[in-house]
Amino acid sequence: MKNFRDSMIALITETSANLPSDVRRAIADAFEQETPDSRADLAMSTITVNIDMAVDNNGPVCQDTGMPTFFVHAPKGVDLLAMKKDIESAVTEATRTGKLRPNAVDALTGKNSGTNLGEHFPVIHFEPWERDEVEVKFILKGGGCENKNVQYSLPAEIPGLGRAARDIDGVRKCIMHAVFQAQGQGCSPGFLGVGIGGDRTSGFDLAKHQLLRYVDDTNPDPELAKLEKEILESSNQLNIGPMGFAGKTTLLGCKIGKSHRVPASFYVSVAYNCWAYRRLGVTIDPVDGSITGWQYRKPDEVKRMARGAGIPLTGREVVLQAPVSEEVIRQLKVGDIVIVNGEVHTGRDAFHHYVMHHDLPEGMDIRGGIIYHCGPVMLKNESGEYRVLAAGPTTSIREEPYQADVIKKLGLRAVIGKGGMGPKTLQGLKENGAVYLNAIGGAAQYYAKCIEKVTGVDFLEEMGVPEAMWHLQVNSFPAIVTMDAHGNSLHQQVEDESLGKLESFA
Repeated sequence: MKNFRDSMIALITETSANLPSDVRRAIADAFEQETPDSRADLAMSTITVNIDMAVDNNGPVCQDTGMPTFFVHAPKGVDLLAMKKDIESAVTEATRTGKLRPNAVDALTGKNSGTNLGEHFPVIHFEPWERDEVEVKFILKGGGCENKNVQYSLPAEIPGLGRAARDIDGVRKCIMHAVFQAQGQGCSPGFLGVGIGGDRTSGFDLAKHQLLRYVDDTNPDPELAKLEKEILESSNQLNIGPMGFAGKTTLLGCKIGKSHRVPASFYVSVAYNCWAYRRLGVTIDPVDGSITGWQYRKPDEVKRMARGAGIPLTGREVVLQAPVSEEVIRQLKVGDIVIVNGEVHTGRDAFHHYVMHHDLPEGMDIRGGIIYHCGPVMLKNESGEYRVLAAGPTTSIREEPYQADVIKKLGLRAVIGKGGMGPKTLQGLKENGAVYLNAIGGAAQYYAKCIEKVTGVDFLEEMGVPEAMWHLQVNSFPAIVTMDAHGNSLHQQVEDESLGKLESFA
C-alpha cells in the first residue's frame, strides 16, 4: 500500500484541524441555547470562532493533541507490520509540521521524545474483519479531558447521590457524578463514552470505543437508549455550563455500551471528551493505500460556526499591562473581563515542580508578571525564530499543590489557565494580591493570534516543547477573572450550586 503513509498524514491533519459534522451540529445547537452576553455565551462564541480559525489556518483546533489513537480494521492478508510502520512515520511527520504537539514523554523521567513516538505511543488497535477494504478511525483526546475520565466499582456510595447498586439506576448515578466531577476542567460542554461491565482495563476500552459512535445515533439497546437520553437531559440541568461558567449546556452527547463481566466485579467506566471532539475515519484501498472515503462527514455539515467575535471588546474591559501592580489587581473582581498586554510566561507541571526546588535562571526577574498554564505548539523557521501555531490554556488544577507557593516566590500578579483552581490557590491569591484569569479552553487558534512574538525560551532541552518556559509578547489577550484577590471564586460557586442540583437526581 504505497499511498498508506500519505493517507494517514491526511487523516491526522484533517482530524487535528477540522471537527466532524455531528460535533459541529451539536456545538451550533448548544450555542443557540445560551443567554446572549452571558459568560456561557461568550465561551461558546469563542469556541465557534476558534473552530473556524483552525480550518482557515489548517492548524490544531486545540494545542493538546493528546495521545494519538488509531482503530484499524483490516482484511486477511494485509501486512499489519508495514501499516504500523507507516502510521508511526505519519505521526512523526505530522509532529514535525505542527499538526500534532510532541506529547510522548518517558513515564518516569518526563523526557520528551520530540516525535510522538515512544513505548506504546501512539496507540494502535488492530482488528480483523471480513470486508475487503481497510478502515482507520483516529481520535485525538487531550490530557485535560483524559484526566476527567473516571471509573466506579459498584456497589458504592456516590457523593451527592447516595448508594448506587449493581443495576441500571446505579449506573445512572455514576454517570451523573462523572459529569459533575468534570466541572469546567474538562473543557465543557463535553461528550461521554461509557462502558458498563468488563474488567478495569476492558471497561475503559469499551468506554473510549463509544466515542467512535455518531453524536446523533440511537443506541440499539432500548434500555441504554433511554438512559443516554435521560443523562443528557439531566446533565444540562446542573447549570455547570460551558467552561464551568454556569449555563444551559453542560453535556453534548452520551453514548453507553455494555460488556459481559465476571460475577465479582461491576465497573462503570466513563471516558470524558471535551468540546474539541476530534475523531475522523477513512476507508482505504487495500491495494494502493489511498483514501476511498471519509467518515463522520455529512453534506449538511455546518461549514462556518461563528456568529460573533469571541470575547467582544466593549470598552469596559480592564487592561493589564505586564508587569502589573498589586493596586490594579486588588481592584479586580470575579466576572471582570481583562485584556492582557505585554510579556506572559508559560509554565506547566514540570516548571512548577522545578520552581519549588530551584531559583529561576540568573537575571530572570518576573515579579509583577503573569504565568500562563499553556503547552503551545511551536515551529522554528530557518532563521531559528519560533512561531506559535496553537496556544490555548491547559487545565490549571494540576498545579494546585504548587501554585500559591510559586505565586509568592516569584511575585506573580496573575495566573492564566482554564477550569479554575482550589482553596490553597485561592488563599494564595488573597494573601499575595493576585488573580486567576480563565481563558477559554481549547481555543488554541484564537489565543495564538494574540501572541505577537516569542521573545525567548528556557528549559526547552530539559522539559520539551509543551513544558518549557516560553516568553511571549501578547497583545489584546482576553480572559475572565474567575478567582479574585478577595477570596471569591466563580468555580467554587458553580460547584456548590451544581452539587445542590445533583442531589435532586438521587
